[in-house]
Parts: sequence; C-alpha cells; structure tokens
Amino acid sequence: MQDLSRHFAETLAASQPDSLDDATVTEAHRALVNFMGVALGGADHEAMDITLKALGQFTGPGTAAVLGRRETVDMSMAGLLNGISSHIHDFDDTTPSNYIHPTSPVASALFAWAAVHPISGRDFLHAFALGFDVVTRIGDATYPNHYQAGWHSTGSIGIFGAAVAIGRLLGLDAQQMLWAIGMAGTQASGLRDNFGSMAKGFHPGHAARCGIEAAFLAQAGFNTGNTPLEGPRGFAAVTAGGMLDVDNLMDRFGSHYRFEGITYKPYPCGIVIHPTIELCSSIHAEGTAPEQVEKVELQVAPIVRDLCDQRPTRGLQGKFSIYHAAAIGLVRAQGRLSEFTDEAIADPALAAMRDRVTPVAVDGQSADSVRAIVTLKDGTVIDRFLPESLGNVKRPLSNDQLNDKFLNQITALGGDQAQQVLDACWKLGEMENVGDLVRATVPR
Repeated sequence: MQDLSRHFAETLAASQPDSLDDATVTEAHRALVNFMGVALGGADHEAMDITLKALGQFTGPGTAAVLGRRETVDMSMAGLLNGISSHIHDFDDTTPSNYIHPTSPVASALFAWAAVHPISGRDFLHAFALGFDVVTRIGDATYPNHYQAGWHSTGSIGIFGAAVAIGRLLGLDAQQMLWAIGMAGTQASGLRDNFGSMAKGFHPGHAARCGIEAAFLAQAGFNTGNTPLEGPRGFAAVTAGGMLDVDNLMDRFGSHYRFEGITYKPYPCGIVIHPTIELCSSIHAEGTAPEQVEKVELQVAPIVRDLCDQRPTRGLQGKFSIYHAAAIGLVRAQGRLSEFTDEAIADPALAAMRDRVTPVAVDGQSADSVRAIVTLKDGTVIDRFLPESLGNVKRPLSNDQLNDKFLNQITALGGDQAQQVLDACWKLGEMENVGDLVRATVPR
C-alpha cells in the first residue's frame, strides 16, 4: 500500500470513542483489571526501588503519582515505573499470535497521563483500545520475523501503542500522529537476551516513557521520516527482515479492535510453560510423590525450548525455565509468585527435580499443550497429555479468577484498599476522572 504509514496515522487521528463496540469495552476492562493487579503486585519489587534510587535524580517536578507507590515523579518517569512494576513478575497479559504483552506499555503510559491530566473513563478506554490495537496489529504483521530476530516485542512494538494512545489524548492531527509513530519507531528497543532479568521488566516501562515523549515531541512539531513502518529503512525492513503483512495490519483497521486474542496468565512466568505447570501439578495431585520420580520427559512445542530452556540460578530465570516449571508442579503442585524467588530456586527438592527433567521439542505440537512421561523408580510410567492449558484463548480466566489473581498478588496495599481499587477498575469506563483511580492506589 502506498503511503501506508500516513494512512495508518490518518485513521488513528480520526478515531472516535463511539468506534468501540460492547465486546471491546468489556475486554478492555478485563485487560485493565489484570494490568492494575500486576502493576500493584510488582510495585514493591526490588527493581522499583533500584530504578527510583538510580534515576529519581533525573525526574522533573513530582506531578505524577506512581501506581502502588508513595513517591511522585514526572509523567515520563511515572510511565517508566508503571511499566516496570507491571511486567517485573511476568504476570501480565499476552497475545499468543505474536507473544507480546500489549497492555503493559500502553496502560503504563495512560495511567501516567491520568495522574497529571483529568481524563474521563470513556476517553481513557478509547485511547487504550487504540494503543492496544496498534501494538497487536504491528506485532501480528511482523511476526515471526521480528520476534525470532531477538527483539522483545513488548518493548520494541509496545512503544508504538504508547505513542498513539498519548497522541490521541493530545489531539494530534494526522501529520503529528505520523511523526509520533516515527519517533516511536526510531526509539524501539528491547532484546530477548534479557529474559530472566530485571531488564526484561524495563522494556515496557521504557516503551511507555518513550511513547509519551514521542507524542509530545510530535505535538510540538518535531518531524520524522514519512515511512516509519514500510520504508526501505523503516521498522519492518530493519527489525523484521522486511516482513510486513499489510493485509493483516490493515484488516478492518479503524473499525475492529483485536482484543479477541488476549490471554491472562494464571502463573507468573512465560506463557509457554503454563501447560507444564498445570499438567505436572495434576500428576502430583494424583498421588505421585516427588521422591518416587526417576525421570521426566516433556514433549513440547519447539518455541518452548526457544523461550524457556534456562537452567535457573535466580528467581527471575525460573520464569523462563521448562525444568523449573516441571519441578514446581511435581514438588509443590502450584505456581505462585513464591515459586519464582531466589529461595525457590535454591530449594534442594526443586533443584533435584529440575535435574530429572528432559524437554523434547516436537514439530507441529501446539504451544498450549504438553505431554509428560514420568518414570517412577519402581518402573511405573505415567503418561499424560494436556491439550490446552488454563488461561489460553480456549480456556480463558473468568472474571472471578481475575479478581482472585488481583487480590492474591498485592502486598503493597492493605486488603481493604486493594479491594476498593479492584472495584473501581471494573467501573473505569464510567469514571469522570481516572486520575482518582491512580491516586487511590497510593499506599495508605
């Protein structure tokens, strides 16, 4: 398509809140409930303290509250911090069509905006839906090339959604929106080499911060090239080997928001090892004691080995370890935040079980499935197959399960305050000022 980026920007600049149908509004609320839970769940993580200690000296006047913190910073820094807290536990949503966590960079920027600027729930939902849709579309149109090249798309593509969402609230015209997209593309970053470290959590925060700044620069007239997506030296050419599926990118663009592919995690780790945790936990629940296990073979999709083949030495690495996923299922029959701490990695029982696990990549197998062949010391063989894990598109978490997830992970707020924030999130679209919700998350 000629002038693809310009047409993209024109559609975004012209979008109105009444373009959201009921299904989009419903799923957007679910996404934001899940986001707020994980952001508050990560608000007191060590990575947040380190970031504030190191970068707090660079913030401007403290006009913005940070979700789940008492400190105030500038809007840009609030976007960074919201993004880190929402992704540090790897508990945020995922779109398996491109393996992006789309809500974190977009909502992190928007809640930073809401901390400073009055904004109705209706306008907030519209800006969020636009940003989410942009992330998902660019992600789908460049997958798998962009991701397989080593980019962590949550950061490198999430920045486009953050820039568009803030740009819509700034009222950017089509030319300015094109520049915002251009500024997002030129700042896009995030490497998969950082999986299992704090730097992975930094990616959506960096995307939120830079997306905010991209929109404000565009508003002020800071110009860019005109073909940031499709140009011969644009985003797709440079980061995806030229792959840009235009039909996928533009299908029903402006009238349909791609929330149908969103999933919410029951476990705080890489989504492709969720089936292993669930199946191994069920084997434990059947009465198989850890000390009975001689060896474990896991038949998984090739992408599981690609993403989660780490032999962990720290908690964050455990989130990307198929060996640890099997171990916590077979030993503890659960996958809570406490299963992905440094202490859990050092647990002798879990370490011993990890050493008994052998993953085998099976071409053509779904990433939502796993076969576990557990051989016991007495020669008994337990062979189980899980075709679809909890939390995937076909077995989505219910609203009640999202509520439980929200409340069970938060330690930065007291129980009553957390419940009040949860209740408010479900009514976000009706709010006169979403800034009231941001301020309600400040610990009392």
